[in-house]
Amino acid sequence: MAIDPIMNSENILGRFSLRGKVALVTGAGQGIGRAFAHALADAGADVAVIDREKEASQIVSDEIKRRNPSQKSIAITADVTDESQVKETIKEVVSELGDLTIACNNVGTGQWIDSENMPYSDFQAMMRINLDSVFLCAQNEAKHMFTRGYGKIINTASMSAHVANFPQNQSHYNTSKAGVISLTRSLGAEWADRGVRVNSISPGYTRTPLVEELLETEIGKKMWPVWKSRIPQQKMAEVTDLQGAIVFLASAVSDYMTGCDLVIDGGYTAW
Repeated sequence: MAIDPIMNSENILGRFSLRGKVALVTGAGQGIGRAFAHALADAGADVAVIDREKEASQIVSDEIKRRNPSQKSIAITADVTDESQVKETIKEVVSELGDLTIACNNVGTGQWIDSENMPYSDFQAMMRINLDSVFLCAQNEAKHMFTRGYGKIINTASMSAHVANFPQNQSHYNTSKAGVISLTRSLGAEWADRGVRVNSISPGYTRTPLVEELLETEIGKKMWPVWKSRIPQQKMAEVTDLQGAIVFLASAVSDYMTGCDLVIDGGYTAW
């Protein structure tokens, strides 16, 4: 008689648990990365908070330990566009926390500029920060995960990978995030038979401290009504709206999912 997968599986809520797992989050000193780090710790993982700002990473790591005293957390200062620093960061995570099961590659930047006036150096910088960093991190994270035959890599893309945003001009940003999705698909397929799943999350407009500052400026006050008119839910996401997706992709419930992108944008790209 065939085994019944439903009756013989762990309780579904238990399969969402990350207890016993070790995670890292890059760009975790603020905004979306901070929310991801807290979500993974809430679900039971030990978390390495990685940011190029030492104070920011330490603050978030301390927050995690206060909120989840049973979880371990360390703060690491690193520039993940630097290959040598990426390699040292992975070594430190494994040395301090004992393993690396989940990696969230979240570092990114943005800029509004007309393409005809864009210095080539700006284009290159956008690719280095938003795309090269994801490749460098994923490559080195996967090498450790291959030794275990299991791991979850989750990259932060953007709804801007799917659309040309309006009214701001940001062709280099959109292109970099489209590259993150293509890289995610490629690595997800390439590493599937080695136990490493690679997926991405594409947030829409999300309220972070930097966005809050923007909305207080003259240009921000002009942009927000335009953005809002194109969002069916008529509101911006909070960073907490993204936390469920990161736990889903990090946990056993998504083990059959790889090379995929989850769009969380209030319906912006649905019409």
